[in-house]
Amino acid sequence: MENQLNEVSLNTLIETEQLKESIKICKKAMAKLKKYISSHSFETVEEEINFFKEGKPRFYAKYIYFINVYNFLIQMPLGGDEILKDYITYELTDLKRFFDHNQAFYQYYRSDSSQMDEIYFTRGGFDVHVELENFEEDDLYSTSHDYKLSKIIANEKYQEYLNLELQKIIHHDDQPQEIGIDLPLTWTFNKTDLVELIYSLVALGVFNNGNSEIKSVVSFFQTAFHVDLGSYYHKYTDITRRKKERTSFLDKLKFALLRRMDDKFDMAVSPQQFIKFE
Repeated sequence: MENQLNEVSLNTLIETEQLKESIKICKKAMAKLKKYISSHSFETVEEEINFFKEGKPRFYAKYIYFINVYNFLIQMPLGGDEILKDYITYELTDLKRFFDHNQAFYQYYRSDSSQMDEIYFTRGGFDVHVELENFEEDDLYSTSHDYKLSKIIANEKYQEYLNLELQKIIHHDDQPQEIGIDLPLTWTFNKTDLVELIYSLVALGVFNNGNSEIKSVVSFFQTAFHVDLGSYYHKYTDITRRKKERTSFLDKLKFALLRRMDDKFDMAVSPQQFIKFE
């Protein structure tokens, strides 16, 4: 799914058409996932929790996010900046109501808690009085909170999108603000190396609590380091096909840092510290 979404982001379609294609890709992937799970038995409770807490929401959150942005764009009113700011502010207010309404579970999610996971993310824990609004009818493929978690992840990303759109209107600029650096940094290494670095950072989840898109991070790095990565997805594909040293640049980084640390240690130790007295 991620590979296909990256390919869509690289084409020249207008944004609404890209979103429609992305929604179709997500729906197809979600159907495949559901079909697979229908014939799969979880061996442990931990495996079931991991699927409904970490796996399934990654698919559904993307789907919900793309629908949110698509609806935002097609319902955008005509008019000047003030009308658009009011429209975005209304959407942000609606999101705030959602987070306030789900405050307890939102705090549980943001604090990386796990003590309630067996209730929230295993099937059979459905409480009709508490979770009816966010429960899917297929109880063989749903828990009481996996859909709610998907909505939270999607709405966090949608909130980030709206704030960026609001900033564009305020600054009357479709481009990110220039980063104030006295001596501009230019990437002078191999471009594939930078792609390897970016994908590793996103995979680790170091940006926005793990809710960052490759496309957004690539755009930032291109601006910050004055480099055009072109078809970065194809460079990533080349990396995945390496037979040996699949993370060659990361390996070089580790070696360079260790060498620097060792050199500084050697310089900090005086010659007398190496003298052994009998």
